[in-house]
Amino acid sequence: MKIGVVYYPEHWDRSMWEQDAQLMKESGARVVRVAEFAWSRLEPKEGVFQFDWLDEAIDLFHRYGLEVVIGTPTMTPPVWLTTNYPDVLPIDAQGHPQQAGVRGHRCYNSPSMRRSTTAIVQKLAERYGNHPAVIGWQTDNEFMLNLCHCEACTRKFRERLMLQFNGDLDLLNREWGTVVWSGEYSDWSQVRTPIGGSPHQNPSLLLEFRRFQNDSIIEFQQLQVDILRRLCPDHFITHNTWSAPIPLDNPRLYEPLDFASFDYYPNTSPDKIETNPYSGALLLDRVRGFKRRNYWIMEQLSGPPGAWMPMWRAPYPGFIRAFSWQSFARGADAVVHFRWRSGTVGAEQFWHGLIDHSNVPGRRFAEFTQLTEEVNRVAPLLEGTSVRSEAAILYSHEHHSAFQLQPQSEGFDYYENLKPIHRAFVKQGIGVDVIDWRESLAAYKLVVAPALYLLDEATAESLKQYAAGGGTLVLSARTGVKNENNICWMQPLPGPLADAAGVVVKEYDPVGNDAQSLVAADGTVYQCSQWCDLLEPSTAEVLARYGDSGTGFYGGTPAVTSNRYGEGTVIYVGTVPEEVYWSDLLTGLSYQCGLDRWPDLPEGVQVTARESEDGRKVWFVLNLSREPKQLQLPMTMLSLLDHQKVIGVVELEPYGVALLQLMEG
Repeated sequence: MKIGVVYYPEHWDRSMWEQDAQLMKESGARVVRVAEFAWSRLEPKEGVFQFDWLDEAIDLFHRYGLEVVIGTPTMTPPVWLTTNYPDVLPIDAQGHPQQAGVRGHRCYNSPSMRRSTTAIVQKLAERYGNHPAVIGWQTDNEFMLNLCHCEACTRKFRERLMLQFNGDLDLLNREWGTVVWSGEYSDWSQVRTPIGGSPHQNPSLLLEFRRFQNDSIIEFQQLQVDILRRLCPDHFITHNTWSAPIPLDNPRLYEPLDFASFDYYPNTSPDKIETNPYSGALLLDRVRGFKRRNYWIMEQLSGPPGAWMPMWRAPYPGFIRAFSWQSFARGADAVVHFRWRSGTVGAEQFWHGLIDHSNVPGRRFAEFTQLTEEVNRVAPLLEGTSVRSEAAILYSHEHHSAFQLQPQSEGFDYYENLKPIHRAFVKQGIGVDVIDWRESLAAYKLVVAPALYLLDEATAESLKQYAAGGGTLVLSARTGVKNENNICWMQPLPGPLADAAGVVVKEYDPVGNDAQSLVAADGTVYQCSQWCDLLEPSTAEVLARYGDSGTGFYGGTPAVTSNRYGEGTVIYVGTVPEEVYWSDLLTGLSYQCGLDRWPDLPEGVQVTARESEDGRKVWFVLNLSREPKQLQLPMTMLSLLDHQKVIGVVELEPYGVALLQLMEG
């Protein structure tokens, strides 16, 4: 475990570098990330490379015992590249090129971009592959879908489809249903990206285009990975993804990398105090799920962000420390803070770092040094530990994309609907992984699979085998609607999983924001909205029915069911219930499944455990709120941060942190 900072030596006069390196060392930082935006300084003209300044900076960091991660600078093509080779710039759906001078202005399929990328990455790897300070590489920066419609993308997209459909254009027409609105192709030359940007285009085409763009990112990254693996075999390679709701194919993006990394900017606004810690926990659990292993935070909030948007509120005292510990608690092995200094130039002048424009280290810097001291002190106790969960939530970038392309009802949002499910786990102190929907489920006792919209037979069979083997599987509304080509199944919902669920949807009502009532078997009344499946059980028992209150015509109709399937259970939740319903449902299921939990946590308090193969276990107790909290302990424990015995209750100040171990003997 280690703490680091992001530093841009090219932004500062050389006379400042050594004092910065010395202060980094004194603060306890151990890692520095550099160069991910520095292409124009590294290659000011085509084929003219200037590394002297980076040599000097990295040598300086090495003298102060700081490790270095180099970011490949391919997110920011220099002006000479976009001027000399206009094919580098992405083309939008209206046929307009994205302009240079910003970030992310490159087409992943541009031949010129790929050629120049190969050159700069190879030069960097050759120069720093054996430098004793350099420990690893970050590919690019925050990949995103740019949905480019240039000729290179059009050609590659067409070639991809020709291969996918074995050159059979009639098969493509049938599988995509292009007969609608006279969209049938009569020659492969007519097949191209969905130019125009209309949301009314063929949904199969729109979804496949997003898959293609995801694959383009993966191919573009692989160019870099191949070079770095060949020239820097002893270094790690990672990439820093960023926040949802960007539906990237992250499991495949990270497959050739050593671990995932994430840029974490928890919101500092007072109106986000209640929800922010839980939304952040979901993001961190997702990142851990990309490779189902520990990860790095490559950018952690250090001050109020602001640039092209109004500045956020200043982090409350303790905020930076507490949310950094949240990253470690949920599986981070390193947390790198963005950034060391607040920039004086460029678009991110007001995206604040640890040291403000005043050049005087202040309150936030002092909090950072406290954090680094604590992390460096307890790091040996946490080496080799990881988060181990027996519950999982399934996520799919493809479902996410499909729902974005065709909104199901007013207010229906695939990612937002994951949040109350995840919060229900976190607020009960139940460890939960968020993993790709096609991952193996063998390690889990309880799996929630929300809205499996694009469901193929193979995945349905895998889920059925999981339940039949003794697992507890929770499904929800909009499951089994379409196949992988975004074509509706012609069978009762939930499609290929209807027999396992023991229920079919006889009708549905896209209620949107019109709240309906949901009555559990014990008489408890809840609220639900967005979507109402009217269920007809065959072998399933009814857990909840729609109430008479609301605008629906189906009071008393089954809404939630439970079905015994083989040795396991399949729950079907035919609506989008409020969080308290998810909490009550999942709490009951966690008891039945024998999951470890910390019941009735105070609002804003999160408890997570990391443990080692030999049974060493550390609990992270975090108060991610502005109010003091207390947590009842089931046993006497040892506080690792102050080495005090804790009996009965742990007291937590606002944004307070406790690391606990069982007392020996």
